[in-house]
Amino acid sequence: MPLADELSVVSARVSGLLLSEETVAVALGLVSSLLLETVPGATGAGVSIVDRSGRRTSGATDPLVERADALQYELDEGPCLAAAAGRTLVRADDLHTDGRWPRWAAAATDLGLLSSLSAPLVAGDRTLGALKVYGGVPGAFTPHDAQVLELSAAQAALLVTHVTARERARRASDDLRRAVAARDVVSTAKGVLMARHGVGEETALAMLLSRSGGDAGTLRQAARAVVDSTVRRLR
Repeated sequence: MPLADELSVVSARVSGLLLSEETVAVALGLVSSLLLETVPGATGAGVSIVDRSGRRTSGATDPLVERADALQYELDEGPCLAAAAGRTLVRADDLHTDGRWPRWAAAATDLGLLSSLSAPLVAGDRTLGALKVYGGVPGAFTPHDAQVLELSAAQAALLVTHVTARERARRASDDLRRAVAARDVVSTAKGVLMARHGVGEETALAMLLSRSGGDAGTLRQAARAVVDSTVRRLR
């Protein structure tokens, strides 16, 4: 399949995914699966995410990819880490003879992985990680494969950025709703106490605080108890 056609398939599938509410892991799993379809020499693919939370693999096509990646993180060396650190394509045609990451290469060949190709995920001035394919024979990847990987990595970087931003916005929205709901409970409870005891708002709040010991979480619990008791009385 011509490169332009391959990329149109990737773009169409990714664009459709961006319109849905998929998680980052599912989205990257799609990118990795598409790589297996478009890079004939690949026996496995996945994404190494490098961020403040550490290093982890997402969207791996099989457990072998996860194991090879875990060895990179454990040994602190390997092509994906090099691609992310250098923000450049990293190619390893024969891990038997490649001396750049001796400990990882020895472990990878024991797993039956003999070549790799890694492209950085870059979004502006941020490096998000690397997209990679592993091969089971030396020289598994062509210059054409490298082009596909680099362009797919650009798509994956956009995907990670967009989906992460959407999830961050959703979490913020959920937090806001919870905060508003909690404030409504406290306000309702204050109103109940004001009506029940004929006191002002400050006194009602002081009564709630005394029940909660001043803890914000317990304050909401105390407010909920006041509201629930009123509901039970009305039944």
